[in-house]
Amino acid sequence: MKQAEHYDAIVVGTGISGGWAAKELCENGLKTLVLERGRMVKHVQDYPTMNMDDWDFPNRKELSREDQAKYHKQSRVNWAPKDDVKHFFVNDLEHPYVETKRFDWIRGYQVGGRSLTWGRQSYRWSDIDFEANKKDKVGVDWPVRYKDIAPWYDKVEEYIGVSGQNLGLKQLPDGKFQPPMQLNCVEEDFQKSIDDKFEDGRLVTIGRVAHITDPESSFEGRGVCQNRNRCWRGCPFGGYFSSNSSTLPAAERTGNMTLRANSIVYEVIYDDTLKKATGVKIIDAETHEKIEFKANIIFLCASAMASVGILLQSKSKRFPNGLGNDSDALGRGIMDHHYKLGASAKVEGHLDKYYKGRRANGFYIPRFVNLDNTSAPKNYLRGFGYQGAASREDWTEAVGELGYGKDLKNSILKPGQWTIGVTGFGEFLPYEDNRVTLSSTEKDKWGLPQLDFDVEFKENEYQMRKDIITQITQMFEAAGFKDITPYDQVTGPGLGIHEMGGARMGKSPKNSILNKHNQIHTVPNVYVTDGAFMTSSSCVNPSLTYMAFTARAANHAVNEFKSGKFS
Repeated sequence: MKQAEHYDAIVVGTGISGGWAAKELCENGLKTLVLERGRMVKHVQDYPTMNMDDWDFPNRKELSREDQAKYHKQSRVNWAPKDDVKHFFVNDLEHPYVETKRFDWIRGYQVGGRSLTWGRQSYRWSDIDFEANKKDKVGVDWPVRYKDIAPWYDKVEEYIGVSGQNLGLKQLPDGKFQPPMQLNCVEEDFQKSIDDKFEDGRLVTIGRVAHITDPESSFEGRGVCQNRNRCWRGCPFGGYFSSNSSTLPAAERTGNMTLRANSIVYEVIYDDTLKKATGVKIIDAETHEKIEFKANIIFLCASAMASVGILLQSKSKRFPNGLGNDSDALGRGIMDHHYKLGASAKVEGHLDKYYKGRRANGFYIPRFVNLDNTSAPKNYLRGFGYQGAASREDWTEAVGELGYGKDLKNSILKPGQWTIGVTGFGEFLPYEDNRVTLSSTEKDKWGLPQLDFDVEFKENEYQMRKDIITQITQMFEAAGFKDITPYDQVTGPGLGIHEMGGARMGKSPKNSILNKHNQIHTVPNVYVTDGAFMTSSSCVNPSLTYMAFTARAANHAVNEFKSGKFS
């Protein structure tokens, strides 16, 4: 095995968490090697479809039959991959995994990871979330509370640019926001209807989204959101936050970052004599060459399931079952959010109104159930929120109409009626037997064991899904919408693309992998700050929380390093 230069720190992964780890470590003076298993993607120049229109694609963005085979699991999410973004999603034939039970693992292996294609919805956790496991006697208690993370939420929001509206809600803390985007006329009516007809604290607000909306603000080379809604193709303006447009360039500007793409990390090296991690082992994705890199500090940010896989493969005499895995908690407590359920409806009126641009956002209905004894406790634990939007249909409704000539042309130019749609996002409990392991028989093209998923929804989740449908149907009925169509599609966990858990935080190495600073309890120079550290899942999009915890952990690592603890 080839050995390379020694670094102060190694960051594994370049997505939401990896970019933040690289930025904080490099800006604090640490010589940092950043490893990405996928190909290089440079901001702007490697966004090949960023300015293309639907008609520029051979099949109006639909995948060819050949590509449908390549992306057969990635396509379970429906909206992606299409022909305009397939290059930012993995080829399932080249990156297989085992499903003892169905798990929809949606991945992007490239510099920037899924920060190029994320939904950008950015919400803080509250103490209701951090205290939930202890209160409900589920899983293990978080070793932190909101006050520990609040200043890091501030830092992250101000740096990435989050537009939104402060509401004063206990379940959804306020933040440091850019000016909010605007609700359209139908959404405003829906907002008023909910305010007037429900007295249980539910409300409609504009989504909180990582887009720059203030043209007077400065974000180091990033521009204001242009309302193109082509974000998942890569934004040449940097209007939305991604590692490629923001944190990785910041790390590069310091001169302290070395970025190496096509580097598949498969093991963290543990020295039984020194009782610490000393580096990582990689396989070059293109040449299959094995290389060993040394460092004082290791940050695993490869994405939740990938980081768990690396830890499971990191075996030594001290840790025969995976690095830090004295508790047998490694790989357990896998979670996601509910997805693929909600409702749509038709809206009468407002035919004299339209909207400008393609708003890359929607409205949000924060959690309103199981908050306290007055918020209608349900036959399940935890809660859910909704994300949705109203819009006008296009000319396709004219296809079935009788007409020709001038009258047909005029009808095609007119927008259709208004419709509204909503998707529920609900919390998933951290069950011990929902786990990921290494397959004992199946390997990938680099000879590494495939991950084997044994994860499922249980009764609590099924009861919540029923209520998600019930509540949104009642809200649509109260608003006077027509042709209400509830839906609950069959999916596996993972399709929310919010996979979490597997290396949870806790107060003791007896039942958790990480401490309150995201360090492995028994190997403190290894930090895990992607979704693997999550001890419960809340019901809000988790990426803002990953970034806040990563910034916090990186600054802790810097202080430990400078005090000589990791030398």
